[in-house]
Amino acid sequence: MSILFDLDGTLFDTVLDFIPAINELRIEIGLPSLPGSALPSIRIAVSYGIDSLVETGLGYKKEQKESAPLREALLKNYLKYLGHASKPFPGIESLLQILEEREIPWGIVTNKESYQTIPLLEKLGFKHRAACIVSGDTTPNPKPHPDPLLYACQQIGLTPQQCVYVGDAERDIIAGNAAGMTTIGALFGYIEDEEAAKKWGAHHYVYHADEILPWYEKWQLSSHP
Repeated sequence: MSILFDLDGTLFDTVLDFIPAINELRIEIGLPSLPGSALPSIRIAVSYGIDSLVETGLGYKKEQKESAPLREALLKNYLKYLGHASKPFPGIESLLQILEEREIPWGIVTNKESYQTIPLLEKLGFKHRAACIVSGDTTPNPKPHPDPLLYACQQIGLTPQQCVYVGDAERDIIAGNAAGMTTIGALFGYIEDEEAAKKWGAHHYVYHADEILPWYEKWQLSSHP
């Protein structure tokens, strides 16, 4: 039995690493720093990836010619701040400690590319704790394709039916369901519309990481007595 997690917005709150990276670039192109009121929109953009961050944080859509160089510049900036302010969501550290004490493997399946994922986990001290780490470039098809989750199963030696996947984006739930896993929607993450999120088709939803273990224990007993 295992619990697998998405990274940004599920396992870690990483948005504060992106703010200085965006502001540095905004100043370079003649824009003022983001106001504090922009944090909620940047938090949501993190879940959608770099193109969304360029649009939300810098004002350039993917189709505009300026978007590509800004995308590369923002990624370069982000690496400078990677792990500086990121931290586990409340309840995550205690959850992982309990899983480890019970020798229940846990892993990470993210669309974040490995050159960002691995340094972040190293800085936060989680790299060697995870039973598997699957990044966006680990398999040919990232989420919402089920390949990354199926690959994670191979790495930990379990079937999809023995795994729960926790994520805060619709692509997480689509991928987990397609892989044959039980899925949990993390409503404490980077959720844009809570009511819409409840229609993603997850088997369960949680508002706090503390809710995951009690539900997992009940699922374990009912599904695998």
